[in-house]
Amino acid sequence: MAVTLDDKLVVAISSRALFNFEEENRVFEKDNDRAYVDLQRQRLDVPAAPGVAFSLVRKLLAFNTSEHQRVEVVLLSRNDPVSGMRVFRSCHAHGLPTIQRGVFTQGRDPFRYLRPLGAHLFLSANEADVREALHLGYPAARVVTESMQAGDANPTEVRIAFDGDAVLFSDEAERVYQAEGLAAFQQHETDKASLPLPDGPFKPLLAALHRLQSAGEAGGTTGMRIRTALVTARSAPAHERAIRTLMDWDINVDEAMFLGGLPKGEFLREFEPDFFFDDQTGHVTSAARHVPAGHVSSGISNTVPQRAAGN
Repeated sequence: MAVTLDDKLVVAISSRALFNFEEENRVFEKDNDRAYVDLQRQRLDVPAAPGVAFSLVRKLLAFNTSEHQRVEVVLLSRNDPVSGMRVFRSCHAHGLPTIQRGVFTQGRDPFRYLRPLGAHLFLSANEADVREALHLGYPAARVVTESMQAGDANPTEVRIAFDGDAVLFSDEAERVYQAEGLAAFQQHETDKASLPLPDGPFKPLLAALHRLQSAGEAGGTTGMRIRTALVTARSAPAHERAIRTLMDWDINVDEAMFLGGLPKGEFLREFEPDFFFDDQTGHVTSAARHVPAGHVSSGISNTVPQRAAGN
């Protein structure tokens, strides 16, 4: 029987998203490819330190058992194969031996391999790769490598927080806000409260996490669970359409925060996610001071100047 990833949650991740290669990256940017490769060769036996997305990956892999492999993490990187050898060795050193698949393109575009992988999520420090992945229809985020790393207070929970508009949902309502302001946005969402919002780029990931949680509960062997949060600048009455959309999808989130434009960072600090996804750079910057964060470069807010209290 052919090997397939069809029944798994598949996460594709770059080397810099999983491990801290910032010093090596500075050499790459300052000098040249050769100096970077030479440095990686010198450090083949030196495990890289965990990076921003390490906690998320480690906890997702904890859903796997000897009987059920529910999560697959694949390295998808612009690194050269020699640097890839160090990445695999770092995985083993940090207790991630189940990461066994990787594609290393030596500077060429890696995102085209998302299709054969059937990826539910792509995490990379490369903004251009993330944009292309989103354009192809895959949930993707640029990992903010200077983010605060996740704590260890919730070892048996994968905690993930999502913005709403242009992330879980389409940017339909955000377009009204950007063009006409807050009052028009609130009226638009009140008028359409009973109509589900169109899907956003991260709906497939939320659905895949929902399936993983259900499978874990049915198996009942790992003790791991997923806790999700919607963290949005929406407030009443615009909250109703967001909740009704999730109801229409038959997907629950564990927490919902309707912050009415308040900075999200301090609320996320209390939720303690392993990762937070948002389309607006201001919210991502606020979040990164407290938690691992990623920028989702989708929607109208990434093509026009943003209003200060956007969603």
